[in-house]
Parts: sequence; structure tokens; C-alpha cells
Amino acid sequence: MTTRFVHLHLHSEYSLVDSTIRIKALVEACLRADMPAVALTDECNMFALVKFYKACSAAGIKPISGCDLWISAPDDPRPWRMNLLCQNRAGYLNLSRLISRAWREGQHGGRALVESGWLHGGATDGLIAMLGRDSEVGRIALNQGVDAALLRLQPLLRLFPDRLYLELTRCGREGEENWNTLALALAGELGLPVIATNDVRFLLQEDFDAHEARVCINQGRVLADNKRPRDYSNQQYLKSPEEMEALFADIPEALENTVELAKRCNVELEFGTYYLPDFPVPDGHDLASYIRELSREGLRQRLTAAPLAANRTPADYDTRLERELDVIIEMGFPGGYGSSSSRPSSSTGAIPVGRPHRCGRGRRRFGIPVGPCRGSGAGSLVAWALKITVRRSRLTCCSSDADDFRCVTLSTSTSHRERRRSKWRRHVALR
Repeated sequence: MTTRFVHLHLHSEYSLVDSTIRIKALVEACLRADMPAVALTDECNMFALVKFYKACSAAGIKPISGCDLWISAPDDPRPWRMNLLCQNRAGYLNLSRLISRAWREGQHGGRALVESGWLHGGATDGLIAMLGRDSEVGRIALNQGVDAALLRLQPLLRLFPDRLYLELTRCGREGEENWNTLALALAGELGLPVIATNDVRFLLQEDFDAHEARVCINQGRVLADNKRPRDYSNQQYLKSPEEMEALFADIPEALENTVELAKRCNVELEFGTYYLPDFPVPDGHDLASYIRELSREGLRQRLTAAPLAANRTPADYDTRLERELDVIIEMGFPGGYGSSSSRPSSSTGAIPVGRPHRCGRGRRRFGIPVGPCRGSGAGSLVAWALKITVRRSRLTCCSSDADDFRCVTLSTSTSHRERRRSKWRRHVALR
């Protein structure tokens, strides 16, 4: 059967603020409607991406990753929406960086905002943009006309060459049809493609009331409040391709463009491979030899300061240390132990890790109580030698069960975490 429409603007429950769609139910609904592809564009996050990707792939549906971002501009206090889809892996990495930076540096009014200046310098490579009624261009077009909107589109065309679409919706919300008319005029002037979406927030039309309850929870309002914003309609459900065809029968190219855009988006995720820190090492060493040197020297210092365990000799410790090092290096985990130790990587004593207070040895240098260590590598002699953990492991734990050193989790004291939270609360209050 010929594919006629693909949903490219959809929020799931991972958006938290305005959707009730669960990933499993979404995939099942797409299967029932014979949809070959679907996009997930949660608000300011990609928390559901792995679950979504695996579920779609298992069902034979093409997963399209993206995000609905809020953009802030220095000359406008009101943020505006831009829907971004990942065209390739480079786009996925760029979108990940933008979202992370928004949460670290751009939080304002309960939202994570992407500053418009962050979009320059190659930050939009591999990303496809969709501008709708709630975009800056949409606002300008509705309030100032086509000519003003044309001027604002020029810099966006440079940021997204051949990757900019104008989004049309018909959900019965205020201003939609006016925007659709203006968007078609803009598309005609600049040769831009238009695309139809349903700005999906729930699966079935009867789910609208449950969706509104979630929106009220986010806004701190009640359903009976006559003054609360009514930003959504009961039409924002997962409509079938046939329903979308009927809705946009007068603009068939807006439907066809969804299929063509879906074909352009190809991101493949790999699972089962560990990506550990690239721990810098001094000249004359590789990572394996440097971890061995640090561990041997660390063990010598430890045994100088602490007595041997009962009925044990230095040779027992050396044998255990070398065995652990062989396993750690063979499994490809020396970088994780190196960064967790946060030991200097050169004669200058510089610590290569960006935030040494997050590592065991580094935290103690800042007077932060750490420990005990837990995880599959918690009893490791290497971890003790590198000062990741405080207490020495029992050498009797040398069976094959101890040959898994993938996980070393460090516990920061509750009192320190609470001090950090209190400091953050005071900072927010001052703002």
C-alpha cells in the first residue's frame, strides 16, 4: 500500500507537561493504522528515544527522532517554538548538545530555552526545522504581515539550507487558518515546502479530558477554572492517514512532503557498546600501561600506611592486583577507573577530568565525604589502590564472580547533597 502521510510532530508522556501518549501504545496504534514511520518530538528532551527506537524497530516502523524546542531571542521576551528532526547522526549529536545546554544554561520560567545565538557555528548541521503557528515567523506573519516574516526567514534559511519547512495544522485552534494562508504565501515567495501535522498530544479523541487534566497539573490549575489557558483542542489525537488526507485534501503536497521528509531522516542507534571516558595519559604511556603504573604505585602507598591482612603477604596483593588489572583492561574499562580516580595525568599534577569534585579522590580533596563504594567493582583492589574506595577488599573474594568491574558507584554524603540543594535554592530565591 502506498504511504500517504507520516506524523512528524508528536509528544509522548515523556514531555511531562502536555501529553498522555505511552510509547508501547503509540507503536501499537501505528501498526493498526499501517503507518510505516512516526516521529517523536517531545518538549525539550529526548528521554524516550531509546525506548521509542527499540519499540519501533521491533515492530518494523521507522523511528524518527526529534525535539520540540523553545527558542529565546535577545530582542523578544517571549520564547517561540521550533520543531527539529534529526536527519542523520550529526544532527542527533547537535540536537543532544542543544538540549543539554538548554537545561544547563537556559532554564527560565520552568522551561529549558535554547538561545538563538547557540544555533550558529554548525550547531544546526544535520537538523531539519519545522516552523509553525507558534514560531517566531508565525507570530510575525500573523501580527505584521508577510513582508516582515520574509525578512525574519532569511537568517533561518542560512541556518537550515534545504532543511526548512513550514508547518500547517488544522486542529481548530485560534489563528491556525490565518497562519496556513500566510504560510502558503511565504512558501510561494521563497520556494519552501509546506508540511501537514496534527501536533499530536493523545492517541484517541476521547483521551482529551485526561490530557487536559495533565495540562492542569502542570499549570497548577483545576479543570473548572474558566480563566485557565485553552491551548489545545480535542482534534490533536493520532489521526489515521485517511483522516489527514480528508483534512488536507486541498493541499495534497503538504501530505506528500511528510513522506519525503520521513525518507530524509535516517538515524541509527547502536546498543551494547560501552563508551568510557578518554582519559589523557602522559607521554610514553598508553591507557593500559598508565593504569597499571598508577595502581601499582597506589598499592605501594596503601600498604605502607596500612597493615597487611591476616595471613597475607605482599605477593598476595600483587597477584590480586595484576589479575584485576588484566580483567579491567581486557574488558576495556581502564578509562572508567582512571577518570573515577581523578589522579594527575602528567608531571604537572593537572587533573584531566573536567569536574574533579565528581570523582572519588577529587571529592575528598574538596572535603566531601564519599563512600562506601557499591556496584560490581566495589570490592576491587584496583579501586582501593587508586583511592576510589576507602576500605580494602578481602583477598578471599578472588573467585570468578569478582571478575566483573563494570560498575563502580560512589555515594556522596546526604548532608553534602543537602548543602548543595540549599545553596541552589538560595541562588534561585535571589534571582
